[in-house]
Amino acid sequence: MSELDLEGLAGELADFAPAKKKQAAYTAREERIIAGFEDIVRFFEEQSRTPQHGKDRDIFERLYAVRLDRLRAQEDCRALLAELDEHGLLEQPSIGTEGKAEFDVDALASELSAVESEEDITQLRHVRSAEEKRAAEEIARRDKCHDFEKFKPLFEQVKQELASGARVTRPFELKAEIRPGAFFIVGGLITYVAEMEDIFTNAQGRTDARLRVIFDNGTESGMLMRSLQRQLHDDDAGRRITDPAPGPLFADTPEDGEAEAGTIYVLRSKSDHPFVAEHRDVVHKIGVTSGSVDARISGAEKSSTYLLAGVEVVATYKVYGVNCQKLESLLHKVFAEAQLDLSIPDRFGHMVKPREWFAIPLQVINEAVDRIRDRSIISYRYSPSDGRLERIID
Repeated sequence: MSELDLEGLAGELADFAPAKKKQAAYTAREERIIAGFEDIVRFFEEQSRTPQHGKDRDIFERLYAVRLDRLRAQEDCRALLAELDEHGLLEQPSIGTEGKAEFDVDALASELSAVESEEDITQLRHVRSAEEKRAAEEIARRDKCHDFEKFKPLFEQVKQELASGARVTRPFELKAEIRPGAFFIVGGLITYVAEMEDIFTNAQGRTDARLRVIFDNGTESGMLMRSLQRQLHDDDAGRRITDPAPGPLFADTPEDGEAEAGTIYVLRSKSDHPFVAEHRDVVHKIGVTSGSVDARISGAEKSSTYLLAGVEVVATYKVYGVNCQKLESLLHKVFAEAQLDLSIPDRFGHMVKPREWFAIPLQVINEAVDRIRDRSIISYRYSPSDGRLERIID
């Protein structure tokens, strides 16, 4: 674990001092400024107010307040963040500054040290890095899950399967066990990984991904994969919950009183990536969602998952009584040989590899869905060389 000394803390805040002439691409300093401002925006959206100064405030709120003051004071910072400042935070005057004193790096460093340890606060070896502080905030930040009714039956089913022995708990061991559809026990709560964004490499050269994690008490968190991994390792009672024995995948029509479970969707990209543009008619993204397809693809132009471009919905298939994650995994397994190996730069120029894009004719996808419905799909795999589904020979 990296340690942040006094000079490191001062250096982090010094990022908001006047800079040299801005270059065409984001510099490391500009990336840190943007990331720091996104922390402030997230605070504003959660608290409905700007971070404020004051000894009675949380230490992180006070740090955000200092950071916001410095951003407001620098013209180059305001210019850099103008497009991201949808709430007008950089134009607002500082509020809640009663009793505000000149910013004291030593005092702030001591307080941060005290957060980590009850030992002598003059010892800075316990001060956390910026990444660790963000991770701690993510762990603590749990919001009300507004669509919990959609997930509640999953938790009830898991509890029943644990009671019947269809599922069991095991010690958590590998980061690879964290995947969409996986269940864990963290802090005494059953925890469900509902979504995972594209895997990326963080500043320390380690792989990570943003998750949507649902807890059985009706809350959720948008934590990082490594944050969940850390919680599972640090919690003596932390466990993973095994998958149950597989059963029928889905029915093609709903039974009486059975709610629709999800939608298989097929998307076509409007990206100008050379390979995608040349093969647009056969390059498709295949996924399964338990919600609205329109909501799922909202903001596609800003997400590397969708190649940072708009998408066209070319086909949808309603499914009932289905485990959406298992169905999606099955489809991706069937078409694994046709999965694209594309790398695109994100907004900071870091290369990411979007998943779930395949070079497959639409008629073959239609055939695969039909074979899923008649349960014969387990005997087939897609052959890119022949452009069709082929029966597996035992």
